[in-house]
Amino acid sequence: MHKSGFVNIIGNPNVGKSTLMNAMVGERLSIITSKAQTTRHRILGIVNGIDFQIVYSDTPGILKPNYRLQEAMVRFVNSAFMDADILLYVTDVIEKTEKNKAYLSKLKKVKVPVVILINKIDLADDSRIEQLVEIWHGLLPNAEILPVSALKKTNLSLLFDKIVSLLPEGPEYYPKDELTDRSERFFISEMIREKIFLNYRKEIPYSVEVGVESFKEEKDIVYIRANIFVLRDSQKGILIGHKGNALKKIGTEARKDIEGLLNKKVYLELYVKVNKDWRDQKAKLRQFGYDNL
Repeated sequence: MHKSGFVNIIGNPNVGKSTLMNAMVGERLSIITSKAQTTRHRILGIVNGIDFQIVYSDTPGILKPNYRLQEAMVRFVNSAFMDADILLYVTDVIEKTEKNKAYLSKLKKVKVPVVILINKIDLADDSRIEQLVEIWHGLLPNAEILPVSALKKTNLSLLFDKIVSLLPEGPEYYPKDELTDRSERFFISEMIREKIFLNYRKEIPYSVEVGVESFKEEKDIVYIRANIFVLRDSQKGILIGHKGNALKKIGTEARKDIEGLLNKKVYLELYVKVNKDWRDQKAKLRQFGYDNL
């Protein structure tokens, strides 16, 4: 008997969904920062065994959209309800349990197993964790409740065993040697965008998208040219910095990660371009992989 299924991870921003995804897959697929809305796409991570295949899906944090980019992000979240075999709802020891009542109502109605993961238990004492378990049992009595720490990997083996036990019988959806459905170009653009999130404050990270324009692989080196799109000329100036030093720092940090991904020396060129409406342009968003608009 072979078991397989789509295990979709949903929850509010900053609760640790991407950290959980990476820990369960054993690879760094989703970029992670302390800022909300770091994850914009739905990213699959595939874990294979002889008699099972788990297809994890990381999703953006639940939000109220203000422009088309965020509408696409919300659609990724909503699609996770529709094709899940198991839903992992990630909360943590900090956020208020009544947040996003509409999504909690949706969780009550789904026909598939739901596991509530109370994350970041390394930041709370036992009495607080017990209190939260009781609260969540009251809110979603049919769901499994499991306190975890994705960062410290606490109880993740218990979660894995639970997932395998809940998987339905099914075929291999992807070849057994595949790790994700995403391309190298996608991960390269995400690595560059992560460095922008880590190095800039306020509106800059939320005004930026990255596109890989060219990828030329030779025997000992890969030549990559990528464009960073911003909304305003002032943001372009901030990104580039005095004598180009800020952009050079982004490039150096991203190049190291990309070399780790490709296992080759990388020559990375970054260019900053202004497109004041990219977050609301359907054609541009589709070019960036938001094909659900």
